[in-house]
Amino acid sequence: MQYLLVLSLILAERKSVEVRYTEVAPTIDGFIEETWMAADSAYDFVQFMPYERTEPTERTAVYLLQDTDNLYIAFRCYADSIKPIACLTADEDDIRLTLDTFGSKNAAYYFQIYASGIFHDGWVLDDGRSFDDSWEGVWYKALKLYDDRWEIEIKIPFKSIRYKKGLDEWGIEFGRYMAQNREISTWNEYLQKEDVQISKYGTLRGINPQATGYYFELYPEAYFRIDRQYYDGDSVETDKKPSASLNLKWDVTPQATINATVFPDFAQIESDPFSLNLSRYPTYLDERRPFFLEGQEIFRMADFGEMGFFDPLEIFYSRRIGKSVNDDAVPILAGLKVTNKSRAWNFGILGAYTDSYLDTVLHSIDEPNRWFSVMRSKHAVLDNSHVGALFSGMAIDKDDYNYAFGLDGAYLHGANQLVVQGAVSSKKDSLHDKFGWAFDAGYFGFVKDFIVFTSARVVQDSFDVSHIGFVPWVGEKRFMLATGPYRQYQKGPVRNFFIAPGIFAIQEPGVSDWSVIGMGEFNLQFRNDWGFDIGVNVGQRHEAPIDTVISYTSRSFNSSFWGRLFNQHIDFGFDYSYGWNYSRNYLGYQGENRLSYTYSIIPQVRLGLASYLWIEWDPDNQVEAIWPIFRPSIDIAFNANMNLRIFDEIVTQTPGTDFGELEYLWNRIGVLFSWNFMPKSWIYVALNDHRVQDEFGNLQPLYQIGAVKAKYLIYF
Repeated sequence: MQYLLVLSLILAERKSVEVRYTEVAPTIDGFIEETWMAADSAYDFVQFMPYERTEPTERTAVYLLQDTDNLYIAFRCYADSIKPIACLTADEDDIRLTLDTFGSKNAAYYFQIYASGIFHDGWVLDDGRSFDDSWEGVWYKALKLYDDRWEIEIKIPFKSIRYKKGLDEWGIEFGRYMAQNREISTWNEYLQKEDVQISKYGTLRGINPQATGYYFELYPEAYFRIDRQYYDGDSVETDKKPSASLNLKWDVTPQATINATVFPDFAQIESDPFSLNLSRYPTYLDERRPFFLEGQEIFRMADFGEMGFFDPLEIFYSRRIGKSVNDDAVPILAGLKVTNKSRAWNFGILGAYTDSYLDTVLHSIDEPNRWFSVMRSKHAVLDNSHVGALFSGMAIDKDDYNYAFGLDGAYLHGANQLVVQGAVSSKKDSLHDKFGWAFDAGYFGFVKDFIVFTSARVVQDSFDVSHIGFVPWVGEKRFMLATGPYRQYQKGPVRNFFIAPGIFAIQEPGVSDWSVIGMGEFNLQFRNDWGFDIGVNVGQRHEAPIDTVISYTSRSFNSSFWGRLFNQHIDFGFDYSYGWNYSRNYLGYQGENRLSYTYSIIPQVRLGLASYLWIEWDPDNQVEAIWPIFRPSIDIAFNANMNLRIFDEIVTQTPGTDFGELEYLWNRIGVLFSWNFMPKSWIYVALNDHRVQDEFGNLQPLYQIGAVKAKYLIYF
């Protein structure tokens, strides 16, 4: 028994590899030359998908070197029986490198290179549970495909990443994906139900960055835009907008960074997609602007990634700064961001000042100048867990402001995660002067062979972060619990499944009675990456959408299906429910059907289609309207760094079921050319034509935009 215990401890020990110093820097050309033979190597990869803890189909070896200024990594991916797939527009082979440069066991840089030369970088967060691709670094890579292998060389300047000074061991992981058999192998061993966790990475020993001085980036941008606005189909204004802005990034130390922007042009290259919203809450919009994207992993409260059962208290929502108004944006005059990372502490301060804004066409919106500020601190506890605090605020003057302060904590252990959040808010203007609080908590994990989802939320009716955050559930109390058997199979066509019956109770704003809803979810995933999820909810609902409380039997049925068809990802599903239609103010059925798929015609060209079909029924169960929405697209990849995308968004509506009366409500055609000609340096050319239906049923132009934008990185 003692021998078995010792053996299990040895097997559980994480692997380590030494990075050795070289006087002669390897040439980054995709060929592993003699210089690499002096390096230590990582090998003996383990299969993660589709069969965990088994031997990979092909061998992989990774070599590591460093000099004073750079870290060098080389992958040799053998292909004795399975040849690598390289395709600019379809599923293809890739390699992955992740570095925990602070020894945090919670966050890490990732670098991903595909066989075609396409690459991605960013952050892995929450011990591997979520990803953030907003970080864009300066690093170099090259690859070549041979008859029996493919080789990749990488150079990462120490100045382009942040790390804990004096730390001589980093967390590190290597991964390889083979598209032909959809196999993922990693250097260390992981369980599929826990995923690839940063806390279980291997160790990079002997790392010793010796670069001196500071890393400084100047990021000038030039922008020329022509806007043609229309009113009642007639051109009312053509505006030519040449502009220039300056962005600055200064790594004051390996752990501290200052970002600044002056007169930025945050005009959207791509507009937000149309979404039919029949609920009582506004639509959440993703951030797209570089200044707010980079470093956003610091200015966020704990979350569960994309599991969908938990909504965090988002008391800072960056889309409130320079918000969109009538297909335009409130100008931002300047922004400043200071961040500092260490093993135990993360700090961040963000400030921005917006210009006044007047709707020159309808004169319906008059925005004053606003100050925005955000402060965040996070402290590591219990190895890879954390506690933190977040402050966000907006002020026009001393009599018109909106502030919020929140505390959060996340406990991570294996596949289990517990999140607790609390916040208070204060808002004052000419109409309101109120103070409120909110609480949110959730847990996901496994209790023996049972999967568990649970969450609880209370938002006081006076809690208000409407100028700084996204917490629209004012006055709501909610509790949810779902649990059931989880099974995983090492062999056979089924990878895993779970059945999770449960219950959620909700007290709506303005209602004293609690709605109690029974729920059930069935999730099945096959070994070949196909899978589906089915959910059912039924129960008594109490709401107050109008002056009186209504009670009814709520029910919903939803399902999602996904997989790979002709080497491309396909996703389709539906969601049907019976409830209050907040757009039309009555009780009735609602349905959403969706499909998204892309198909690579040739390696350089891909066709895509995302389609939605919304259906509304009236109280007499007659179809009120059908909304067919289509988003066809064509992507042309000239090479790994140059792309052309042509897309269209067609929004139609059919009264009842009479498709002969189909109305074209909206049509938006866009063209976007992008060229990443140097690290963090881009040229964009964008064209956008947006048309809407007029009172006579004809499509008339709303606006037309042509823009050229250039961003060039100067760094030293």
